[in-house]
Amino acid sequence: MKNLVLAALLAGGIMFGQTKKVTDSNVQWFGYKLAKTEASSHNGVVNLQSGDVVMKGNNIVGGTFSLDMNSINATDLSGEYQTKLNNHLKTGDFFETDKFPVATYKITSVKKNNNKAFPYMIYGNLTAKNKTNPVAFPAKISLKNGVLNIVSDKFSFDRQKFDIAYASAAKDVIVKDDIDMIINVTAK
Repeated sequence: MKNLVLAALLAGGIMFGQTKKVTDSNVQWFGYKLAKTEASSHNGVVNLQSGDVVMKGNNIVGGTFSLDMNSINATDLSGEYQTKLNNHLKTGDFFETDKFPVATYKITSVKKNNNKAFPYMIYGNLTAKNKTNPVAFPAKISLKNGVLNIVSDKFSFDRQKFDIAYASAAKDVIVKDDIDMIINVTAK
């Protein structure tokens, strides 16, 4: 029986591919007030808690990334204003990190893209605040000496689809619905 289980596990590993663990990451976010301009925005980083990418040969066939939403940090501010914004982003007005400390992204497919700078489109499902929606982004993907690097172009998703919204609709007019992100991930 043990040999049968071991054989099934080995066959599954060959059939589904090799898993590479994320060893380094940089996840940047951009949020906007009134207009999508630098003068009317905040930006920062959020830490990747864990991640893996499933490869079959030289192709990405899956993967999962977990974001530590308690690590969200506005880097365009400092001191008291930075602390206030960081704390506000963790409340029910935004990410409600006491109830939803982790957001996840699961890769469902990768396809060629016509953009020369970012020749691939990564498709997947983002889950935040227990809401899951498809999110795709253009990316550069390189694999050299067993090290995989994924760098995205800046991409947007609608925060309203994840219930990341003020309780008052008037405040949602002031804060734009788009959250932009840039992702840079290295896996071995």
